[in-house]
Amino acid sequence: MKGVFVVGAGPAGMFAARRLALAGYEVCVFNRDIRPGGLAQYGIYPLKTKMKSGLRKQFEQALALPNVHYFGHVQIGESYDLSLAELESFRPAAILFASGAQGAKKLGLQGENAYGVYAAKDYVYHYNQLESHVSRDFSTHRHIAVVGVGNVAIDVARWLLEDKPAKHTQSVVIVARRGPLDVKFDAKEIEHVEPYISRRELVTELERVRARCARVGQDAAPDTVIAKHFPHLDEVGSEPAVPRLRFRFLSSPKAFVPNREGRVQLLILADNELVQNADGSVAARATDEQAVLDVDTVLFAIGDRHDPGIGLPMGPEGFAVKPAEQPDAASYEVWDPAEGRVHPGQFVMGWARRASTGLAGLARHDGEAGAERALGYLSTVADPGTMSVEQIHERIAAKGIRVVDKEELGLLARAEERRGQVDAPNSFHLIEEGAILQAIDEERALEALEVSAGGAT
Repeated sequence: MKGVFVVGAGPAGMFAARRLALAGYEVCVFNRDIRPGGLAQYGIYPLKTKMKSGLRKQFEQALALPNVHYFGHVQIGESYDLSLAELESFRPAAILFASGAQGAKKLGLQGENAYGVYAAKDYVYHYNQLESHVSRDFSTHRHIAVVGVGNVAIDVARWLLEDKPAKHTQSVVIVARRGPLDVKFDAKEIEHVEPYISRRELVTELERVRARCARVGQDAAPDTVIAKHFPHLDEVGSEPAVPRLRFRFLSSPKAFVPNREGRVQLLILADNELVQNADGSVAARATDEQAVLDVDTVLFAIGDRHDPGIGLPMGPEGFAVKPAEQPDAASYEVWDPAEGRVHPGQFVMGWARRASTGLAGLARHDGEAGAERALGYLSTVADPGTMSVEQIHERIAAKGIRVVDKEELGLLARAEERRGQVDAPNSFHLIEEGAILQAIDEERALEALEVSAGGAT
């Protein structure tokens, strides 16, 4: 069997697997989580139901292909369920890594490990009910700071303002390292939280940083910024909804001060100035001026990083890829910087190639493009005699790892159907790992009873 392995079952991984399977290869998909979907299931805002449902159907179609085999609940990495060397021992013709960027960026600040300080991505996994995060403590209290000004920051703020935490949320402040003209969120995303923004308070904040922006040629006049980035903000005189959402521009976290219980109670900020680089770009630089925010929760939405625990060679931007032959060319081949050579048959795609870049549509395109690159390689190599699916299952089971395969995903779906409709859109009744695995076992036992009863009649 000339088999190809795909690590990760998000959009990049699933669409890569589909492309490889349609080309005639036996494809084994290894996924850390029980259910497929990755960020498409656990990273998209819960109310974006049309997008989630559409992607689910496409993943189901890919898994329905007879030469796509699923190994859920198996995490690949040197200190995880199955090391990279063990994976290679199954003799795949190629391995495609679509494992995303599971690490979170940290700043190495004093008090950073206090209770109540979280990576936004982990918090998103929690409220989207990923089995590995649902029972962890991601409690939010009354006064919350979100560090970052991208779509993830706005999604998190929206959840805090509108949904379950909103009953005790009193204020959310978005902390931006740079100025108001450098925000990264989309107009469609900010529209959801504009009702919580006071135009008067935003104008005051824009006036506070206006002169510093002007020094580098940026027009941060309130009318200019609001028209460009807050197009639906109510006119002066209207009262925003409660709780309030505020912005703090040109500010960088400097330290966290915990209370006696170890939970964060103060966020110390450095005031920044904008400086012009030699190439014309603008950067933020901390000054000696400081500000202090009273907070009890801080969420970092400043991007993700690749997980070195997987065992792939690392470069300055994450997993190392072959240097591009042309400036704008995308490179998918894994590269060893120390040895200056390609790792034959190893490819990265999606966020595993470029962390925190694009949404599901871009991940799909990148997965398919990476699969095309892999197909070119596969056409040049001999069949390595990849282990059969049954042999791989046996080898993994011998390590005491519980694999969830396609059949068991079907049993899980049936267990969900028995429980009826769920309250939250695109969610599940069964969200904790133990409950999921128990439900699968119960469905298998029921299935056996039904078969037995059918045979008896």
